Amino acid sequence: MARWRDLLRLTKGYRRWIALAAALSLLGSALALTQPLLAGRAIDTAAGGTVPWPVLAALAGLFAAQASALALARWVQAYTGETMTRDLRRTLAGHVLRVRLSVLDRVRTGDVIARACGDTTIVKTLVAQSMGTGVAGIVGLIATVALLGWLDRWLLGLVVLLFGVAVGGLLAVVSRLRVASRIAQTAEGSLTADLERALGGVRTVRACRAEPVEAARIDRAAGRAFLSNMRMAGLVALSGPTNDLAVSGAFLAVLLVGSTRVAAGETSLGRLVAFTLAMTYLSAPIYEIFQAVSAVQQGSGALHRINEVLSLPTERDQPVAVVQVGRFAGPVLEFRDVWFGYDPSRPVLRGLSFTVPSRGHVALVGPSGAGKSTIFALAERFYEPDRGAVLLNGLDVRLTPYARHRRSVGLVEQDCPLLAGTLRENLLYGAPPLVDSASLAEVLDMTGLTSVVARLPQGLDTPVGERGRRLSGGQRQRVAIARCLLARPRLILLDEPTAHLDPDGEQALAVALRSVSAVCALVVIAHRFSTVRSADRVLVIDDGVVTASGTHEELVGSNPYYRRLASSRRL
Repeated sequence: MARWRDLLRLTKGYRRWIALAAALSLLGSALALTQPLLAGRAIDTAAGGTVPWPVLAALAGLFAAQASALALARWVQAYTGETMTRDLRRTLAGHVLRVRLSVLDRVRTGDVIARACGDTTIVKTLVAQSMGTGVAGIVGLIATVALLGWLDRWLLGLVVLLFGVAVGGLLAVVSRLRVASRIAQTAEGSLTADLERALGGVRTVRACRAEPVEAARIDRAAGRAFLSNMRMAGLVALSGPTNDLAVSGAFLAVLLVGSTRVAAGETSLGRLVAFTLAMTYLSAPIYEIFQAVSAVQQGSGALHRINEVLSLPTERDQPVAVVQVGRFAGPVLEFRDVWFGYDPSRPVLRGLSFTVPSRGHVALVGPSGAGKSTIFALAERFYEPDRGAVLLNGLDVRLTPYARHRRSVGLVEQDCPLLAGTLRENLLYGAPPLVDSASLAEVLDMTGLTSVVARLPQGLDTPVGERGRRLSGGQRQRVAIARCLLARPRLILLDEPTAHLDPDGEQALAVALRSVSAVCALVVIAHRFSTVRSADRVLVIDDGVVTASGTHEELVGSNPYYRRLASSRRL
């Protein structure tokens, strides 16, 4: 029942088009069923020595009208399927882009891509074959059986007996198709995920000489997909010969028994010809019904996988309880007794508390795994705290819509991901709608990109390549910082911004950070001595808590851990 409820929800908004396709298919079937009656009359008339020109003309008109109706029905089915596929992919993409990161961390990107592309195509087949043609097939089958019974009920009994055996075989095949289809689609998703895994880290794969390992992994996934698809293809292939044998056997039996009845005077030759022609139309609705049921079995597996994605929880804004008027005079960011763990039983942050003023440069230092990147993830609201509160401009961030919150908080990640497109598109990604040339030039100058742009063949309109691979690591980092600055947030989070910069670029960025910290708040995860020394305040993070706080000079004198880092220049 759940499967049919899903199908009904899927067709909402498209039922008029599905009904039109079904009506056109039924019109084609009705025109086809009229042809045997006219053909029988033409034969009986011709047997009397008269050429039935009017009947022949009517037959020609029926042929043309049937072909037109069926062609239009197929176009309507294709339009409906493609429209539904487009809308379903749009819904899937919009949903996936808003799924909570804690959930996305547990799924494979390639499998999600396979569901958005491959599974939606299978659903399109479901719509095109089951909704319109299935209904038309059922009605056409009933009409054909009624016509055959009117022409000769004895021959109809013989046909029903032979076709009954074929239908029983088809039902046995259909009952196994749904399971086989879901297994095949899961195997296709695994193959896509393995391929995305290898291509996403292709430089690492080659540097580690792991091409044979990844090729073997993909080959195993391709083999599983091959076996699953062949198993499903074998089930589908059984339907064709079964249907053909039933038609051929019934045709021979009707000719043999029918000719005997004509010879005995129990029916006329024209009536036998009409019955034989009508019987040929019997296979079409049976095949359409089988195709519809098969499409439902295969499509329900795909629809189930799509619904699994659509059921993933998304980021949902809470009702805004407090409306802030004017500019808040207190700290721009505050962590108040925050506890958080990616696994709640193993907390990363343990009662963390600190504040960030609305102006100035704050540096976070500490060993790997201390919780520095987790602080950024909570400040950007990629995750929510298990206990305690994160406040932005004095308000609990959970009471602020996600989009509004992230307009106020800019993030520059350490790996500096860029999107395929031009340099200009990456710089303006997330920026206000109208950024003037002067503002863009100022930010390029602040981040040391002016000379880089001048050397590019197409300037700002130069494509940066997949994930920005046409730029160096330092250039990608500066582009990410410039993109963040153009968005004009009140708080900027930088995860080791000097990691990929040469000494000249590092010095230029230090000047830029001083300028930026005069107009907004900067929080920097720092490992370079120069970055920490220029900070107005340094927080030492260890084991999920702030163990020390102060200026560089104060911490050198008061904190042994910080003193060791400074003396070894490991900062």
